[in-house]
Amino acid sequence: MDAKADHSAEAEGLRLVRAFLSLQPDKRAEVIAFVEELARAKRRPEEGADVSPG
Repeated sequence: MDAKADHSAEAEGLRLVRAFLSLQPDKRAEVIAFVEELARAKRRPEEGADVSPG
């Protein structure tokens, strides 16, 4: 990744943080719950996939 792309990604991240912080507390809680659900779904093995004992 070049320096310009790094700065663009950094700027986008800062815009997202600013937008999140501008939300009312109840809306922030909704966003957090949504992201947590996405993270849980990502960790789940795909349906029908073999799960090896860890």
